[in-house]
Amino acid sequence: MGADVARQARGDRRRRRRQLGAASASEAGKDNGKGMGDTAKGWEGEMVCAWLERRIAAARVDQIAADRKGYSAHDDYDKAAAEEWACRAVQAAARKGDQATVAARLKDLLGQDDYPATGAHDDRRFERHIRAYLRKLAKMTKANAGFDNALHYQ
Repeated sequence: MGADVARQARGDRRRRRRQLGAASASEAGKDNGKGMGDTAKGWEGEMVCAWLERRIAAARVDQIAADRKGYSAHDDYDKAAAEEWACRAVQAAARKGDQATVAARLKDLLGQDDYPATGAHDDRRFERHIRAYLRKLAKMTKANAGFDNALHYQ
C-alpha cells in the first residue's frame, strides 16, 4: 500500500511539472511587441561588480582545490588563476558603472601581448586561459547577459 501512495505522488509531481512547463512555454511564445534582439534591461553596474567579486572568490576556491590535488591539477590551477586575474583587471572599470568603459577595458586587455602574473605553472597556458576568459567577458558585456548567474560552476 505504501508503494502505491509513493507512485501516486510521483505521478502527481510529474503532471504538475508538465503543466508548469506548458504554461511557461506558452507565456514565452507570446509576442509582447519586442523583437528578438531587443533587451529590456539596461546595464546594471552594481550587479556586474557583485558578479565579478563572486567569480574572484570562486576562482580562489578553485585554486586552493587544485593546489591540494597536486601536479595533476596544474591546468585547473592556471585556469582559476586566469579567471581571477581577468576579473580583477576588469573590476575597476566595472565600478564606474558604464558598459562602454567595461567594453573598452576588455578590448585593451585583449590587445595586450602578455599578462604579467606570478604563481602560474605554465605561462603560455595561463595566457591562453586569460584570453579565453576575456573573450567570454566581452561577449557577456556586449550582450549584457549572464551577470545574473550566481552559480559557482559556470
